[in-house]
Amino acid sequence: MFQSFFPKPSAFFSSALLWSLLVIAVWYTVGEGFGAMVGLPPLEPGQEAPVGLGHFFTTASIWFYIYFIGSLVAFCLFWQLYATDQPWRRWSAWGSAFLIFSVYFTVDISVALNNWRRPTFDRIVEALKAPGTVTEGELYGYAWIFFQLASVYIISAVFIAFFTSHYLFRWRSAMTDYYYEKWQKVRHIEGASQRIQEDTMRFASTVESLGLRAVDSVMTLIAFLPVLHNLSAQVEHLPIVGAIPFPLVTAAIAWSIFGTVLLAVVGVKLPGLEFRNQRVEAAFRKELVYGEDYVDRAQPLTIAELFGNVRKNYFRLYFHYTYFNVARYFYLQTDNIFPLFLLVPSVAAASITYGLFQQIQGAFGQVTSSFQYLVNSWPTIIELISIHKRLKAFEAAIDGAPLPEIDQRYLQREAAFGEIEADRP
Repeated sequence: MFQSFFPKPSAFFSSALLWSLLVIAVWYTVGEGFGAMVGLPPLEPGQEAPVGLGHFFTTASIWFYIYFIGSLVAFCLFWQLYATDQPWRRWSAWGSAFLIFSVYFTVDISVALNNWRRPTFDRIVEALKAPGTVTEGELYGYAWIFFQLASVYIISAVFIAFFTSHYLFRWRSAMTDYYYEKWQKVRHIEGASQRIQEDTMRFASTVESLGLRAVDSVMTLIAFLPVLHNLSAQVEHLPIVGAIPFPLVTAAIAWSIFGTVLLAVVGVKLPGLEFRNQRVEAAFRKELVYGEDYVDRAQPLTIAELFGNVRKNYFRLYFHYTYFNVARYFYLQTDNIFPLFLLVPSVAAASITYGLFQQIQGAFGQVTSSFQYLVNSWPTIIELISIHKRLKAFEAAIDGAPLPEIDQRYLQREAAFGEIEADRP
């Protein structure tokens, strides 16, 4: 799954994690301040970031992008020179680096849009309260700023989607080539053709989706946690708990942990059921395919048994998804109103403006969404676990390792049919 595309997967991903931690640690200790030594200082304390495209051209932003891109290039150059035996390293290493950079860039656009919220909504409220104090041109100006940021987002999103499609197909091509070279070892495995044709495609796209979402969550936290921390100074009290240090950050972390633990507990049975579901479906499908060529196959009793397994597993899946969805939808709907609940004391005391309320709500939503990575991705994770188990069984046949019990039962059934065929006159 990974060694076909990535150079030395264990070392590659371990080094990527360690390098990321080192880069982040250096940035927050000496890296950010080092920019001042090269003429690219950070913003002064209390200095507001520019609203609009100017956000990307401050000295602080320019220095961060230089540092970030340099760290990505250094990592990729190492693997380009070290793993010369991996023909796909240009796509796996450099392509992954570009996707990580693109994720941060889209997050940075979100930061710029969130900075736009506060002055825009404050001016709108002022215009509604005192007609004539805000000109039409000023309001059109804020709309134009939004259009500029949205245009940058749309153009980058289209290009990133185009690149991602090519990246995924290269990964699928690498897996397909790798597995097909071992075809004679695995052709007897139930659903072998489906695993090479469909599972490789789904695995690459699902891992890419989850991986980018994980990177997006980390990048969003890096970008928005300082914003939410600064905004916490404007909120003195929270409902129930009252005044606590860093109230908005603490509330975001606590609420996200609650949702993650809740869904992990109620959804613990789903990965195994999804995995078995694919197995019983494939066994049923293959028996029907054999029935097209052999008159003794796909007999009523056999089909009834195989479809009975399909029905039984689906009904169990429906039952477990019912209470899982109750918990998931309840949490996500409550999440929509949770920021307002936290800000009720501040709103009632009129200690924040409407523009600040919008900015806090936007930053809080970004942070909680990042912490809720598992909550939002749980159905996809369940699907990925199922695909991973099928491909691991596939690779077990390649490596001569013992197969899962359900695959062994399938081979025993096929062996029994083989003995019947051999006894025919």
